Amino acid sequence: MHIRSPRHLHIAAHAELISLIVLLANVFTIHLKAISSLMGPTHGCAYLFVVIATWRLKQAPVAAKGLAIVPGVGGLLALRRSTPPWTPSGPSTHSAASPPRSPA
Repeated sequence: MHIRSPRHLHIAAHAELISLIVLLANVFTIHLKAISSLMGPTHGCAYLFVVIATWRLKQAPVAAKGLAIVPGVGGLLALRRSTPPWTPSGPSTHSAASPPRSPA
């Protein structure tokens, strides 16, 4: 059974990716020491938080726990793996020829 992941894991996964993007953009452009000294620990803490939070989720599958270890995008990959696939919430996709079955 898939259960929606906690909000703190969503926030940490996005913070991990954004901090990595800022770090890499800084390194390849102006390389300000102040940005590096702020974003380095931010990225490290977000990464560790994502890994630990994912491993502590009881409903997270083993594949999601393994994906959480990937730096940068691992948190988002783990979230994607641990949430159910998208299901349409619009009108029914059944055709008139085959009406939906009722539960018996």
